[in-house]
Amino acid sequence: MPKKIYPCLWFDGQANAAAEFYCNIFPNSKLLSDSGMVVMFELMGKKIMGLNGGPHFKLNASISFLVHLNSKEAIDSAWEKLSDGGTVMMAIDKYPWAERYGWIKDKFGMTWQLMLADMVDLSPSMLFANTQYGRGIEAMELYQSIFPLSGTDIKELYGAGAPQAEGKLMFGRFHIQDYSIVAMDGPGDHQFQFNEAFSYVVQCDTQEEIDHYWNSLTANGGKESRCGWLVDPYGVSWQIIPSSLSKLMSNPATSNKVMQEILKMKKLDIAALERAAE
Repeated sequence: MPKKIYPCLWFDGQANAAAEFYCNIFPNSKLLSDSGMVVMFELMGKKIMGLNGGPHFKLNASISFLVHLNSKEAIDSAWEKLSDGGTVMMAIDKYPWAERYGWIKDKFGMTWQLMLADMVDLSPSMLFANTQYGRGIEAMELYQSIFPLSGTDIKELYGAGAPQAEGKLMFGRFHIQDYSIVAMDGPGDHQFQFNEAFSYVVQCDTQEEIDHYWNSLTANGGKESRCGWLVDPYGVSWQIIPSSLSKLMSNPATSNKVMQEILKMKKLDIAALERAAE
């Protein structure tokens, strides 16, 4: 089954520069396409969208990329490159959970957790903090109830006497539609929260799929936005789009008509977009 979920990173005109920067740092990475507005690329074999959306939203540490690399040399090389114009959040060092680990914010605003491990992998890492503190397990369970091919891979909770409240999520790894995501609860007054700068794109083959994900993610406190965007009950942004959207936008003669239809919509209507593309 093709991967249908991937992250979208919001930039203010720097999507191509950021994508090239990242692809020169991590293995098995490459640029896929660049329309000017949207840059598609792969990092460590995983699809990512870079969106030139303007100054409205800024990336922050609420969702970082957790990167596992299998050698100290690879970790240190990536750290050195990300440090160019970046800001250290946790110094690269030995920690109780890893022989080598560091957390850094790069010059484009994206944050990265680099960890020495046996595997080579990249996953979004969500920190449930501030008003969302303590909702990590709830979110994992909700997402798994909505998406097929889902499950919990790791769920480590804080015990009695731990630095966080007992029962809160110390580290969780789960997958939805076979896409791996990390979740943690983070206490304290963090100066960031989930926003539209990091969203998850969900490609849907049918209107029934769009309706299902849209209705499920906006229920119980979620909010509809425009052009296929929504915010779930935890403040996390999602784009629910047709798998055929690129094809529908590919004809220069009708692409503007398709875009005008999209701008009128909240939840996307595949039939209406197909009519506009005729």
